[in-house]
Amino acid sequence: MILIVDDDRSVTASLTLVLKQAGRATHAVGSPAEAVAWLKAHACELVIQDMNFSRRTSGEEGLALIAEIKALRPTLPVILITAWGSIGLAVEGMKAGASDFVTKPWTNTQILQVVDTAIGLASTRAETDALPTRDALDAQYDFGPLVGDDPRILRILRLIGRVSATDASVLITGESGTGKELIAEAVHRNSRRQAKAFVKVNLGGISSSLFESEMFGHVRGAFTDARHDRKGRFEIAHGGTIFLDEIGDLDAASQVKMLRVLQDRSYEVLGSSQRREVDVRVISATNRTLAEMVSRGEFREDLLYRINLIAVHLPPLRERPGDIPILTMRFLQAMAHVYRRDPLSLSASARRWLQAQPWPGNVRQLRQWVERAVLVSTRDVLEIEDFADTADMDAADLLRDPLPPVGSMTMDELERAMILKSLRHHGGNISKVAESLGLSRAALYRRFEKYEIPT
Repeated sequence: MILIVDDDRSVTASLTLVLKQAGRATHAVGSPAEAVAWLKAHACELVIQDMNFSRRTSGEEGLALIAEIKALRPTLPVILITAWGSIGLAVEGMKAGASDFVTKPWTNTQILQVVDTAIGLASTRAETDALPTRDALDAQYDFGPLVGDDPRILRILRLIGRVSATDASVLITGESGTGKELIAEAVHRNSRRQAKAFVKVNLGGISSSLFESEMFGHVRGAFTDARHDRKGRFEIAHGGTIFLDEIGDLDAASQVKMLRVLQDRSYEVLGSSQRREVDVRVISATNRTLAEMVSRGEFREDLLYRINLIAVHLPPLRERPGDIPILTMRFLQAMAHVYRRDPLSLSASARRWLQAQPWPGNVRQLRQWVERAVLVSTRDVLEIEDFADTADMDAADLLRDPLPPVGSMTMDELERAMILKSLRHHGGNISKVAESLGLSRAALYRRFEKYEIPT
């Protein structure tokens, strides 16, 4: 049962009809007092409420009602109805515990999507079963190239698997290279929109002057160089999913335009006055901390609440070292196929060394190191030196401590790696290798024997 709370009978009648046609039972009341009394006596799965119930437009009555509902039923989802000019008030309602908000006027499709999403998310959050294994998750969902079985990764996979079936907006945060795009693709692949378009947009690469044309399209003659009609990204994504990468890079003017289309689910093509409706699932990503940007006035709070109905934060690779060998082996298998090599593997010492690296570039950097090592090394079992040598190619390496992290290598492993590096550097000239290492030729030969280094 859905409870509708609004003192405007035309609103309650309209919502009741739309929801009834969708097969959902409703009950309508006209005041906060009636709403609270009804909730105390009846089961309810969702509340849709207005923010004002008198001539006052402060929204205090609506906020007070949310507080009473949450005190009575803490997990009951609440959807707010407000005017566009009162979105700030709706944000206050979201802070008070509301699940979502809809601005007037709305469309029937919009109402039904918001209701279905809120109810679907409520049932997902109510599930408190134990953390599943990776095999169990893979049997239930299609996570494709997503690799890892760290407990935090398993929680993320379980969450995105469950919310994929809804149309909830998802905000993915995390450092560069952690795999935010892979998460977005997994959400789309497990959703009811999987057969439709998945459109990726790097907002950091779109200038403010081109924003409307890129996102909403333009008609011929809209501006000087507009010689042909062009479809915008939202039109291309219609019916599917749009992935808004680097959303934290949007300037203030573009943020307003983005909020409009996400809230109203409609837009105007540049050069045309005709509005077009759009049906898309919105997934956003950023490596910036949007909450801090909001506090500094750099990002709109109402836009933040619109895009992060579900928030997913990806941990950096250095915080899940257990996944590094799994990722490395996956990359080695892929590279062996690409470069037509025999099956490749990793020595135990190389595995420990990789797990101890700081990985500022995260998974992307690990993949790059593996590919370089495969290209440079002729061995089928990669050693520390295969990665250490190619790591020097990173520009960031110049700013890093040249010594390996404490605990990542034993003295013997470090000495062996340096001898091999010196041999390659001096082209196998034993005298020069010994001189560069501060050893006599006899001492160097003893180490060749100790570390089983062929000469």
